[in-house]
Formats: sequence, structure tokens, C-alpha cells
Amino acid sequence: MRRQIEGSRAVAKAVALCRPRVIPAYPISPQTHIVEALSARVAAGVLKPCEFINAESEFGAMSLAIGASAAGGRAYTATASQGLLFMAEALYNAAGLGLPIVMTVANRAIGAPINIWNDHSDAMSQRDSGWVQLYAESNQEAVDLHLLAFRLAEELSLPVMVCMDGFVLTHAVEAVDLPDQADVDAFLPPYQPRQVLDPADPVSIGAMVGPEAFTEVRYLAHVRQVELLDRLPHLAGELAAVTGRQVGAVSPYRCDDAETVVVALGSVLGTLKDTVDELRDERVPVGVLGVTAFRPFPFEAVATALAGARKVVVLERAFATGVGGIVTADVRAARPGTACHTVVAGLGGRPVTSASLRGMLLDAVAGRLEPLTFLDLNREVVDRELTRAAATRRSGPTAENVLHDLRGGAR
Repeated sequence: MRRQIEGSRAVAKAVALCRPRVIPAYPISPQTHIVEALSARVAAGVLKPCEFINAESEFGAMSLAIGASAAGGRAYTATASQGLLFMAEALYNAAGLGLPIVMTVANRAIGAPINIWNDHSDAMSQRDSGWVQLYAESNQEAVDLHLLAFRLAEELSLPVMVCMDGFVLTHAVEAVDLPDQADVDAFLPPYQPRQVLDPADPVSIGAMVGPEAFTEVRYLAHVRQVELLDRLPHLAGELAAVTGRQVGAVSPYRCDDAETVVVALGSVLGTLKDTVDELRDERVPVGVLGVTAFRPFPFEAVATALAGARKVVVLERAFATGVGGIVTADVRAARPGTACHTVVAGLGGRPVTSASLRGMLLDAVAGRLEPLTFLDLNREVVDRELTRAAATRRSGPTAENVLHDLRGGAR
């Protein structure tokens, strides 16, 4: 069924089609509409049997999801930004226990300074937690990835995050195809846990593990996650038979003969593709590589897609302070020896425009791009604050100073 629908509502419908048994949640923008829509379905008796639990915090929500999954229930939740950080301890526990929880992360910047708009700093901060991370380019892909996430999670007994750009996707209304219940049931069988807490057959989960076994346990967690890359094409093929749409670990666009390729995750891929099309009309040999599966990172698929590129630009929606690119490090490992540039863009929801991308790509092709670039950086404001900080120890809070400078206000 194709309809115009807000991204959050579309995801809620997709999750409902997957028949979750327990949905613990704590609202935080911009994921609130997802759990709000699911709670309404549970309250109306549409989603049976399902228990919606209003948790007292994001830590509580993930802890409840861990308990529900360990007890044999299909568990789902959603969060964003500071909420994801509040879950951090429980995130590692869910992954370490091998529990197939699915969670939507409506990507939003992490403070301070406080910011409710979109970038990828929240999910990127948990990239080593052991969760699979899948990034959606569009609301349609977000729907498809949630269906795939439950199947991947339960076949491999791993927790999966589906990351979708906050507001840019969650609050955008666009045409989305939703499969019917029978098709989803055929693709996603009833949940059969690998491990379950059962009073009739008591076992311990989460035992203390000392030095004699900890390395082996962590190694096996790595093996299971890497195995996902082998299972993904088969399961994506089964999903394509239901939806008519293919999802892969990567999505190359006009890369075959491209000398310069931009690598990116999430909704910015749409703007990048439009910009590449314009440059291609001008005979500029550029392409785009979308990365859907960021964890585990698809090194072989990335290397294959970039095989003909002389230059690679990684467009980052987050960065490691004091280092630079996060995704860049993985791309460099996939294609050692290829000239690789990091462009940090769209932090805190700053628009990433086609005009800025066009200029950046032309600079890359012409060899003018720096190894690390902050797209559309206001150098005048930055220099003013650096000068102020050098002049006096009591220079004041950086964020407030920058806002005053931009607004021309008195301090």
C-alpha cells in the first residue's frame, strides 16, 4: 500500500507489522512520534498481544527491553541523542548477552551545547558497543530496514539499530510503500529465541567471566557480527521478493567510471546524488557510495565499489574531536593507498546544500581539497573566538560567545 505519510508514522507501522511483544520506551525528540503511534495502537487493541511500557528513563527502557528479550519476547524501542547516551551501559549488556533487540535511533546531535537537530554524533558514539548499525537514506528505506532488522537480529542473535536522520526523515511526509501483514509474516517468522529465561528450566544469563574466557567471548561476538555481512544478501533478497526493493550493505551510484567518489551515510545521499547528476551532465567524473551497514563495516564491498576511484571524499555527519573523520578511518582501511579526504558537514542540523557540495566536489577533482575540511565553516566567527580566548583567560563560554557574535549582541 502506497501512501503519503510522516516518516515516524511509517516506521511505527513497519514495526507493528513485525509483531513486537514488548515495547518499552521513553520519549525524546525526534523519535517521540514513533513510540507515540505504537502506544496508540497498543491502547486501541490493534497490536495484540503487545505490552507498551512507559519507562522512567532511556536506561530503564533498554533494561526493560533486555528483560523482555531474555524472557523470549520480541522487543523494540527507540531513542535519540542524550537518550542513547543514557542507555550506554545497557547497550553494551544487550550486545554482550546476544539479545536480538531492534531499536530506532532518530539521529540527533549530542550536547553540549544543547542541540535538538540532526547529525550522526549519537549513533557514532556507540559504534563499538556491539550493536549492528544500519543507516537509512529515505523513509522508504527506513521502513524496509526495520523489517530486515528484526530478521537479522533474530537469525544471528544480535541487537540492531536502524538509524534515520532526525526531523529530516522522521518528520518528513513523503510517499512510502508499506507491505501487508501476510507478506511480513512470510518474511519474518515467529520469534524463536536462542536463549530464554524460563522458571521451569532455570539458567543463568550474564555470568561473571574472568580473564580465562573473556577474550574468547568477545571474539565470538565479533564473529557473529561479521557473519551478518554474509547473511545480508540472502535475507535482503528474501525481503526484495516481498517489497520489490533491494537493500544492501552499500549502494554505489555512478561509481563505475568515477575518478572521484563521495562516501556518505543517511539522508544526505539524496542531495549528493542530485549534485553528482548535475556534474555528470558537465562531464565531471564523480560518483557516490552510500554505506547502509556501518557496523559491521563492509570492507570488501566498499573496496570493490571504490576500485576505480583515484580520490575518495568521506562526508561525515559527525567527527572524532582531536582526530577528524570517523567513517574515514574505515574507508581508508578498505582502500589503503587511495587519496582520502574528510569533509565534516551538517553538524547540529546545518543544511548541506547542493551548492556547497558542488563546490566541495569541484575542489576535490581539482586537487584543492584539504585532508580535513569543515563544510561552510564561518571562519570569521571562529577566528574572533580564538583571538578572544588567547587575549584573556576569562574569555567566557564558547557557545554563548559565538551566538553573540553571530547576532551582533553585546556581552
